[in-house]
Amino acid sequence: MKDPRYKQLAEQVVNYAVRVQPGEHVNLRMQDIPDAMVVELIRAVRAAGGHPHMDISHSLISKEMQMGATEEQFELEGKYRLQRAEDMQVHICFYADYNSFESASVPADRMKIVSKHLKPASNLTCNKRKWTILAWPTSAMAQAAGMSTEDFEDFYFRCCLADYAKLKEGMIKLKAMMDATDEVRIVGPGTDLTFSIKDIPAIICAGDCNIPDGEVYTAPVKDSINGTLTYNAPSIYHGIPFDGVKFRFENGKIVEAHCNGNDEALNKILDTDEGARFIGEFALGVNPHVLHPMRDILFDEKIAGSFHITPGQCYDEAPNGNDSAIHWDLVCIQRPEYGGGEIYFDGKLIRKDGIFTDPELSMFNPAN
Repeated sequence: MKDPRYKQLAEQVVNYAVRVQPGEHVNLRMQDIPDAMVVELIRAVRAAGGHPHMDISHSLISKEMQMGATEEQFELEGKYRLQRAEDMQVHICFYADYNSFESASVPADRMKIVSKHLKPASNLTCNKRKWTILAWPTSAMAQAAGMSTEDFEDFYFRCCLADYAKLKEGMIKLKAMMDATDEVRIVGPGTDLTFSIKDIPAIICAGDCNIPDGEVYTAPVKDSINGTLTYNAPSIYHGIPFDGVKFRFENGKIVEAHCNGNDEALNKILDTDEGARFIGEFALGVNPHVLHPMRDILFDEKIAGSFHITPGQCYDEAPNGNDSAIHWDLVCIQRPEYGGGEIYFDGKLIRKDGIFTDPELSMFNPAN
């Protein structure tokens, strides 16, 4: 029996997230996605008057291509990807993660080749086109979340089909607060960090790019970050797991980096290029339905009571001048069960232990 939520999700993505218009060409990049879901996306794009185009991939095949990546191969691949990105007005990406560590065996030098040559297409898509990206619910994700497969699917569709228009009302208020702020201070276990976000716009994310959604992001002034930062949400980057990542900053640059057991791999990522040791994004997670990390950044960065500070590339909408082949969202949760913490804007406490102090922002506080 066809799950009716497939059709609801397809319509949410096509009509709300990316707002497909008549005549637009829509790239459907699908990695290991059930045919029934892809069919609903095709139908929803056509119903909106758009032209669907398929781009099918499979995680095992992608990994094998990465294992033997060469400059000549991915220089040409990058050109093809960039041309496709330019030709499409809308990009919709669904991926199914059956093994979060599938790419762990890809050598770092090969992954660096891949990242470098695919970056122009990615940058154009993120900054110049309408786009959205979704992780598809799998048993591996359910296991990472500590849930049964059925319960996780219910959680997934509840988050993806949330009333983002209602959440956006609070995001407008939070954006105004961030736009008016110069100095940010973050305090918590292993963390005492200060930086400026002056004159860099805050951007609302209310279901019109990623789904699930729920964050307001900006970027720090590139050379303004000083202090220490400890993340408490587990992460995966290029298929490698990282836990307990800790940074020390001097004038914006990560000058010291550690984690639980894999410092060498961590520092290799940060040495990808000059911009990898600087920060491209600062964001507050505000989705009250997402509470615990599962090593999937599309969910983890939206966790209620969290923030993320991202080594690497900044976004064009919130530019701070940092350029890099990486963009690694790392998350810290400040609710009491994760150690608590405080965030100050120009000396004023705006969130304590994951709870916003302003009653107008109470909609973002964790759902019971």
